[in-house]
Amino acid sequence: MTITRRLPALALALAALAAGSCLDDLAPDVGAPLQERCTNEDTDPTTSVSFERDLLQGIFLREAGGCVSCHSPSADNPIGLQVGGLDLTSYLGLRKGGASSGAGVVVPGQPCGSVLVQKVGPGPPFGSRMPMNGPPFLTPDELRLIHDWIAEGALDN
Repeated sequence: MTITRRLPALALALAALAAGSCLDDLAPDVGAPLQERCTNEDTDPTTSVSFERDLLQGIFLREAGGCVSCHSPSADNPIGLQVGGLDLTSYLGLRKGGASSGAGVVVPGQPCGSVLVQKVGPGPPFGSRMPMNGPPFLTPDELRLIHDWIAEGALDN
Protein backbone atom coordinates (compact mmCIF):
# COMPACT_ATOMS: atom_id res chain seq x y z
CA MET A 1 0.00 0.00 0.00
CA THR A 2 2.79 2.42 0.76
CA ILE A 3 4.40 1.66 -2.61
CA THR A 4 1.23 2.55 -4.50
CA ARG A 5 0.89 5.81 -2.56
CA ARG A 6 4.46 6.77 -3.40
CA LEU A 7 4.20 6.03 -7.11
CA PRO A 8 2.27 9.23 -7.96
CA ALA A 9 4.82 11.33 -6.02
CA LEU A 10 7.70 9.53 -7.77
CA ALA A 11 6.04 10.05 -11.16
CA LEU A 12 5.64 13.77 -10.42
CA ALA A 13 9.28 14.07 -9.38
CA LEU A 14 10.46 12.34 -12.56
CA ALA A 15 8.23 14.57 -14.67
CA ALA A 16 9.65 17.68 -13.00
CA LEU A 17 13.21 16.50 -13.69
CA ALA A 18 12.35 15.80 -17.32
CA ALA A 19 10.70 19.22 -17.69
CA GLY A 20 13.74 20.92 -16.16
CA SER A 21 16.05 19.42 -18.76
CA CYS A 22 13.63 20.50 -21.49
CA LEU A 23 13.84 24.07 -20.21
CA ASP A 24 17.59 23.98 -20.74
CA ASP A 25 16.95 23.19 -24.39
CA LEU A 26 14.72 26.26 -24.64
CA ALA A 27 17.34 28.74 -23.37
CA PRO A 28 18.01 31.46 -25.98
CA ASP A 29 21.26 31.33 -27.91
CA VAL A 30 22.49 34.90 -27.61
CA GLY A 31 25.87 34.22 -29.18
CA ALA A 32 29.33 35.22 -28.10
CA PRO A 33 29.92 38.47 -26.18
CA LEU A 34 30.47 41.50 -28.42
CA GLN A 35 33.45 42.61 -26.34
CA GLU A 36 35.47 41.32 -23.43
CA ARG A 37 34.41 42.20 -19.93
CA CYS A 38 36.51 44.92 -18.31
CA THR A 39 39.11 43.78 -15.79
CA ASN A 40 41.44 45.91 -13.69
CA GLU A 41 44.54 43.88 -14.62
CA ASP A 42 47.37 45.33 -16.70
CA THR A 43 47.13 43.63 -20.11
CA ASP A 44 50.93 43.73 -20.56
CA PRO A 45 52.76 43.84 -17.21
CA THR A 46 56.14 43.69 -18.96
CA THR A 47 55.63 47.12 -20.57
CA SER A 48 55.23 50.35 -18.58
CA VAL A 49 52.93 53.00 -19.98
CA SER A 50 54.15 56.60 -19.72
CA PHE A 51 51.62 59.37 -19.16
CA GLU A 52 53.80 61.96 -20.91
CA ARG A 53 54.91 59.86 -23.90
CA ASP A 54 51.99 57.51 -24.50
CA LEU A 55 48.92 59.40 -23.32
CA LEU A 56 49.65 63.12 -23.33
CA GLN A 57 51.84 63.27 -26.44
CA GLY A 58 50.53 60.14 -28.16
CA ILE A 59 46.78 60.63 -27.74
CA PHE A 60 45.62 63.77 -25.92
CA LEU A 61 47.79 66.46 -27.60
CA ARG A 62 48.03 65.10 -31.12
CA GLU A 63 46.53 67.30 -33.83
CA ALA A 64 44.52 64.68 -35.72
CA GLY A 65 41.88 63.13 -33.46
CA GLY A 66 43.45 64.34 -30.22
CA CYS A 67 41.45 65.25 -27.16
CA VAL A 68 42.70 68.82 -26.82
CA SER A 69 40.63 70.08 -29.73
CA CYS A 70 37.80 70.17 -27.14
CA HIS A 71 39.54 69.75 -23.76
CA SER A 72 42.05 72.62 -23.78
CA PRO A 73 41.79 76.28 -22.73
CA SER A 74 43.57 77.28 -25.95
CA ALA A 75 41.32 75.26 -28.30
CA ASP A 76 39.31 77.03 -31.01
CA ASN A 77 36.14 75.43 -29.63
CA PRO A 78 36.87 74.20 -26.09
CA ILE A 79 33.44 72.68 -25.58
CA GLY A 80 34.81 69.79 -23.51
CA LEU A 81 36.42 72.25 -21.14
CA GLN A 82 33.47 74.66 -21.08
CA VAL A 83 30.72 72.06 -20.67
CA GLY A 84 32.52 69.15 -19.04
CA GLY A 85 35.20 71.09 -17.16
CA LEU A 86 37.91 68.57 -18.14
CA ASP A 87 41.34 69.92 -19.14
CA LEU A 88 43.46 67.23 -20.81
CA THR A 89 46.56 69.37 -21.44
CA SER A 90 48.38 68.16 -18.31
CA TYR A 91 48.55 65.41 -15.71
CA LEU A 92 47.13 67.74 -13.05
CA GLY A 93 44.26 68.82 -15.31
CA LEU A 94 43.33 65.20 -15.98
CA ARG A 95 43.58 64.15 -12.33
CA LYS A 96 41.45 67.12 -11.24
CA GLY A 97 38.66 65.70 -13.39
CA GLY A 98 35.63 67.35 -14.85
CA ALA A 99 32.38 68.81 -13.58
CA SER A 100 30.67 65.40 -13.40
CA SER A 101 33.57 63.00 -12.97
CA GLY A 102 35.71 64.85 -10.44
CA ALA A 103 38.55 62.72 -9.14
CA GLY A 104 36.69 59.63 -10.42
CA VAL A 105 37.90 60.44 -13.93
CA VAL A 106 40.95 58.30 -13.05
CA VAL A 107 40.90 55.81 -10.18
CA PRO A 108 44.49 54.52 -9.86
CA GLY A 109 44.62 50.74 -10.18
CA GLN A 110 40.98 50.57 -11.29
CA PRO A 111 40.57 51.27 -15.00
CA CYS A 112 37.09 49.71 -15.01
CA GLY A 113 35.93 52.22 -12.40
CA SER A 114 37.57 55.19 -14.12
CA VAL A 115 35.30 57.55 -16.05
CA LEU A 116 38.05 58.16 -18.64
CA VAL A 117 38.08 54.48 -19.68
CA GLN A 118 34.29 54.36 -19.70
CA LYS A 119 33.87 57.49 -21.83
CA VAL A 120 36.36 56.50 -24.55
CA GLY A 121 35.13 52.90 -24.69
CA PRO A 122 32.40 51.57 -26.97
CA GLY A 123 29.54 51.75 -24.46
CA PRO A 124 29.82 54.70 -22.07
CA PRO A 125 27.40 54.40 -19.13
CA PHE A 126 26.32 58.03 -19.59
CA GLY A 127 26.61 60.81 -22.15
CA SER A 128 28.34 60.59 -25.49
CA ARG A 129 31.26 58.39 -26.38
CA MET A 130 34.45 60.42 -26.73
CA PRO A 131 35.66 61.89 -28.90
CA MET A 132 32.27 63.47 -29.37
CA ASN A 133 32.99 64.23 -33.03
CA GLY A 134 33.99 60.58 -33.70
CA PRO A 135 34.23 58.28 -35.45
CA PRO A 136 37.02 57.69 -35.72
CA PHE A 137 37.27 56.74 -32.07
CA LEU A 138 40.38 55.61 -30.24
CA THR A 139 41.91 52.41 -31.56
CA PRO A 140 41.98 49.22 -29.47
CA ASP A 141 45.72 49.83 -28.87
CA GLU A 142 45.05 53.37 -27.62
CA LEU A 143 42.24 52.15 -25.36
CA ARG A 144 44.61 49.49 -24.00
CA LEU A 145 47.29 52.15 -23.26
CA ILE A 146 44.85 54.24 -21.22
CA HIS A 147 43.56 51.13 -19.44
CA ASP A 148 47.05 49.86 -18.63
CA TRP A 149 48.33 53.27 -17.47
CA ILE A 150 45.50 53.39 -14.93
CA ALA A 151 46.02 49.72 -13.98
CA GLU A 152 49.70 50.57 -13.31
CA GLY A 153 48.67 53.25 -10.82
CA ALA A 154 48.06 56.31 -13.07
CA LEU A 155 51.52 57.71 -12.41
CA ASP A 156 52.82 61.13 -13.49
CA ASN A 157 55.60 59.58 -15.59
